[in-house]
Amino acid sequence: MRITIAAVGRWRSGSVRRLYDDYVRRLDWPVALREVDGGRESSAALRRRREGERLAAALPRGATVVVLDERGDQLDSAAFAARLQRWRDGGTRDLAFVIGGADGLDGSLKEGAALALAFGRQTWPHLLVRAMLAEQLYRAYAISIGHPYHRE
Repeated sequence: MRITIAAVGRWRSGSVRRLYDDYVRRLDWPVALREVDGGRESSAALRRRREGERLAAALPRGATVVVLDERGDQLDSAAFAARLQRWRDGGTRDLAFVIGGADGLDGSLKEGAALALAFGRQTWPHLLVRAMLAEQLYRAYAISIGHPYHRE
């Protein structure tokens, strides 16, 4: 299973980037990060729409899409791992995670998603969410192979 993370904004160097890279390197699944420019439009609605168009264009054709949204489902790590295993075992070739910008995600991306996922109800900086997602992907992978990284 190939994983794509489509995200608004560009990385800067620093500790959060190193944390993301560390977890991605540990995965046995290939991960591609596709960054899109944030909108500069005058209204939040227009920015969301334009960012949504850029994010949609960055997704692999036919990918199973998961959007990161504060109003999404809050899965514990074991449930997240089980969901990934079902997709992998069900023949999903491409799994794409979508991280919006400061104004959130366009509704069209949410409507077409297989899952809306929340890392709690708090609002997180979108660059930090990348590192959090990478850690949870590694944790799910560790659970799936019986590695002791995750403890119940």
